[in-house]
Amino acid sequence: MTEPIALPEPRDVPSRRLPRFGFHQHTERLNGRLAMLGFIALIAVEIRLGHGLLSW
Repeated sequence: MTEPIALPEPRDVPSRRLPRFGFHQHTERLNGRLAMLGFIALIAVEIRLGHGLLSW
C-alpha cells in the first residue's frame, strides 16, 4: 500500500461577518431566551399577586 498524501493546512482562516438584519440563528436564539425570561417573570408576578395579570 502507498502512504496517503498529507494535505497542507490552510494559511488564512476566513472571517465570517454577522448579518445586520433578518432571521438568523443568533437573533432567534436571543429572542427565544428573552421570551423564556419574560414568561418566567410573568409567572412569578402572578404567584406574587395571587391572580392572573390579565384578570384586572
